[in-house]
Amino acid sequence: MCVRKHLTDINEWQRMGEANIFPPGTRLELIEGEIFEMAPIGCNHSGHVIRLTHFLSALVFDNAILSVHSPLQLGDLSEPEPDFMLLKPNDDFYSSRHPTADDVLLLIEVADSSLSFDQNQKLRLYASHNIPEYWLMNLNDACLEVYRQPHDDCYGEKTTLRIGDSVTLSQLNQITINIADIL
Repeated sequence: MCVRKHLTDINEWQRMGEANIFPPGTRLELIEGEIFEMAPIGCNHSGHVIRLTHFLSALVFDNAILSVHSPLQLGDLSEPEPDFMLLKPNDDFYSSRHPTADDVLLLIEVADSSLSFDQNQKLRLYASHNIPEYWLMNLNDACLEVYRQPHDDCYGEKTTLRIGDSVTLSQLNQITINIADIL
């Protein structure tokens, strides 16, 4: 007998969610056809997501839609729920469909216990779907890893920033952020 891994797609994944087959409160993400159980969100992680939301909401105003812990449909096999995204404006605020890679201006993952997963699997996923700018807020090393220029399953540019540095959003050039304000 051969052992096989069962991969699922977006349609089956959404039907499973609608059928409530997952335990309540379980944090799950579909990545390249595999279902991953994510660790519970701790206080430090949650606080940084709240800080990002508070700080960036005033800066982007009508230029982008803020999305926090919401699904992002990437092809037929992936539907992660990034910690934070800035999305292109949309008249119905994405109530008729989940955003796709083409809608993303900036995607941010906040990482402590998930650092390795976010630096590897998530980075490859986001690059392979051409997410233009991926920020990894690395709480373990107190830095912001900025990834730009996606190609294949990697990014051509990586910059590591710390308190005292600043970054300009590549998709919203008029916005520069001091790292100390978000880290």
